[in-house]
Amino acid sequence: MNMETIENKLTAFPFVVTEKKEGRLTVTVPFEQLYEIASFLRKDENYDFLVEMVGMDYGDTLGVIYYLSQSQDPLHLVVLKTSTSERDNPELFSVYDLWESASVYEREIYDFFGIVFVNHPDMRRIFLRADWNGFPLRKDYDPDPDLNPIPIRSQLLSEMEDVPSITLNMGEEIESMHKLFDKDEYIINFGPQHPAMHGVLHLRVSLEGEDIKKIDPNFGYIHRGIEKMCENYTYPQILHLTDRLDYLSGTMNRHAVCLCCEKALGIEAPPRAQYVRTIFDELTRIASHLLGWGSMCMDMGSITAFVYGMRDREKVMDIFEETAGGRLMVNYNVIGGLANDIHPNFQKRVKEFIPYMRKMLKEHHLLFTGNPIARGRMRGIGYLDKEEAISLGATGPSGRASGWHNDIRKIEPYAAYDKADFEEVIRTGGLTFDRYIIRLDEIEQSLRIIEQLIDNIPEGPYVEKTKAVIRLPEGEYFQRVENARGQFGVHITSTGDKTPYRMKFRSPCLVLVGALKAIATGSKVADLIMMGASLDYVIPCIDR
Repeated sequence: MNMETIENKLTAFPFVVTEKKEGRLTVTVPFEQLYEIASFLRKDENYDFLVEMVGMDYGDTLGVIYYLSQSQDPLHLVVLKTSTSERDNPELFSVYDLWESASVYEREIYDFFGIVFVNHPDMRRIFLRADWNGFPLRKDYDPDPDLNPIPIRSQLLSEMEDVPSITLNMGEEIESMHKLFDKDEYIINFGPQHPAMHGVLHLRVSLEGEDIKKIDPNFGYIHRGIEKMCENYTYPQILHLTDRLDYLSGTMNRHAVCLCCEKALGIEAPPRAQYVRTIFDELTRIASHLLGWGSMCMDMGSITAFVYGMRDREKVMDIFEETAGGRLMVNYNVIGGLANDIHPNFQKRVKEFIPYMRKMLKEHHLLFTGNPIARGRMRGIGYLDKEEAISLGATGPSGRASGWHNDIRKIEPYAAYDKADFEEVIRTGGLTFDRYIIRLDEIEQSLRIIEQLIDNIPEGPYVEKTKAVIRLPEGEYFQRVENARGQFGVHITSTGDKTPYRMKFRSPCLVLVGALKAIATGSKVADLIMMGASLDYVIPCIDR
């Protein structure tokens, strides 16, 4: 459906204000009618993918920005905005029943802005402790350390189980509090420190025998307040934080911020930089998939596979180090292009890596994919259907393993992706095995992209000159890229200053933990580790 058609339908609602800007339709509604319009877009117009929710403090009002998309026409985004002037007890209606991903997004906005979502079944804080005072992303937040001294005791588990909510019944708001688990339920704690947790994540798992009844993930153990820090950093300084969100997709995340800033400034990186950025992104994807593959194999008992994956990943790290100086934190993209030109050996080493990696891929399949014990562990386990993947916002390889076309490189090509012929790998099984095998298949597609670009890197400058102090024009900007775990997004609200007024990162990993809750319920607890590994989430990306 084109933008004019949906705009015409929305203007039939007398309270709706629409605006077209940069190819997107922005729809502003009063908070009282938010649910009505959200429901119309979801049910009548099939905007089934809630890409992101951004909490906002506009000074005199508090609000939320919703980025919505259709799985059948993923290129076009509709931006839905609302706000309330009530700052003491701000409330909005939850859209949790329309999009499952809103469950975590709304809890995050409550945690940082204090906006309560009516009819949301779980209004606990999601990153901060329950006894935290204030809402840190509000502009009037008091950072006095006396208000939130360093705690001298761990939070009691019983405190983590108190679930507040506000529901609306016959026009009357009813506040309630209930326990997450019944007193007779058998609960085990998995993490936050566990070698197979792939980061600092705490899962509380309710069991009935060996079957999983319920999972309650607890985040925030390595929360660093990066979005708050961004409000006091200049744009070039912010780039260094983006490498540290998902440290296995650092190059891609940094690329997204550069693209968002360049879009706002109305500049474009030189063709040479665009080719090199694309090659770096695909090398990063290969390195990340190798680590994800090796870790998953190790979770199923194959130490050798992990060593093989790390061995091949080192080849990529060596290439990065020679050109950029960094291995894990490459720090190579800058606003306008690249920090420096490629090393004279870059093309030679990349071309040597391509046949090496293809040979090793066959070895990886021989070592593990064909192992009957491994296949038996993965087949028939952890089913995620396409509709649920979309509702949960589980993008990337996890969503594509369920048959969802969601690759931003194909949907909205950026950098040099439109110069390469490659396939978006789609599987329809939706099982643990599909999420395992799809990453190995994506490595081959990454090699195809690199192979086509490496000998065609244009001559010329590697960076566009920018002002010493970068100030983005006043406005709101949004950019998505395809990182190794899915769609990574950057929202910037600028007031024209050298620092952003608001910066929000869409974490593809946050919603993947929501997918774990969906696929693990009813499964055996012995398969929990493997199902988590198949989703390949990275905890620092979640906590930010």
